[in-house]
Amino acid sequence: MALLTLPDIRIAGLSAAVPRQREHNADYAWISKKERESLIKVIGVEERRVAPKGVTTADLCVPAAEQLLADLGWDKNEVGLLVFVSQSRDYLVPTTACILQNRLGLSHECAAFDIGLGCSGYVYGLSVVASMMQSGSIRKALLLVGDISTITAAYRDKSTHPLFGDVGTVTALEYKPGAAPMEFNLQTDGAGYKALMIQDGGARNIFSQKSLEVKKISQGIYRSRLNLELDGIEVFNFSLREVVPNINTLLKHTGKTLSDVDYVIFHQANRLINETLRKMLRLEKEKVPYSIREFGNTSGASVPLTMITQLAEPMKNGHLRFLLTAFGVGLSWGSVLVDTDHLVCPDLIEY
Repeated sequence: MALLTLPDIRIAGLSAAVPRQREHNADYAWISKKERESLIKVIGVEERRVAPKGVTTADLCVPAAEQLLADLGWDKNEVGLLVFVSQSRDYLVPTTACILQNRLGLSHECAAFDIGLGCSGYVYGLSVVASMMQSGSIRKALLLVGDISTITAAYRDKSTHPLFGDVGTVTALEYKPGAAPMEFNLQTDGAGYKALMIQDGGARNIFSQKSLEVKKISQGIYRSRLNLELDGIEVFNFSLREVVPNINTLLKHTGKTLSDVDYVIFHQANRLINETLRKMLRLEKEKVPYSIREFGNTSGASVPLTMITQLAEPMKNGHLRFLLTAFGVGLSWGSVLVDTDHLVCPDLIEY
């Protein structure tokens, strides 16, 4: 089992940037007013931030990183690791992390690489960065997580277009002997990879003219093989089947209970899934904040975005223990118990 205990690494700060442009699902003209009202009620997304053409995830991460580094007072030459977690990298080649290392003016001694994960990406990314920092040779690191998901969701696909929003987030981590351990439980089931996928554009199905053909899939769903496909029923069933056992295994392994946790942050999949999970775990509403109403499903960045937009003040002013759990594309899922203490958390940036 991928149960990890990683001591001596602390989160020093969090930041995020979102596009200025907002889209309201009440204005989604592809479906009827009645459908729009039902959709908003069930998935919980009222508005989303949408990046203009040509703006990438990296473009959002750069100002968030610059602001966080300035507020922390970190010397850029001290940052020894940059990990970029995204499914919307700038190019097929090269890796976006290398470009970000240069754009941020980090040292040539900084290791930089991408991780191609979506929904579970923040939890997995934390585990990778913390693991690499364990020896103490890397004292400071940046974890950049985000996606421009709106470019792959077809407007005439009511199962995806009203769900996703765009964001870039940055987490600063530092080596600190004695820091409370991060405790992880990571899992994968690749048999379900078709539940969330884009058919064409990779090495398996290389782009061709057929990739651009828009076809009717079902009522209200038209898309090409370059658009995101979402099997909502499969994702719903997977989430309810796997997330709670994952959390319970982690709690049993660490000897903790949910009463030891101040806040539980779910990946902002949709409100129906998350509320069902909350009730299964018998968690009070106040313990489970949401950002999905204002920002939609923001893929791997939804966990840190929720922390930044909903809990900035308590994170800045004291010690908190979080249970972060994320699940989706892959299929891939994981949870982490992590403590924070007087985080640096700049205001949300609009780009």
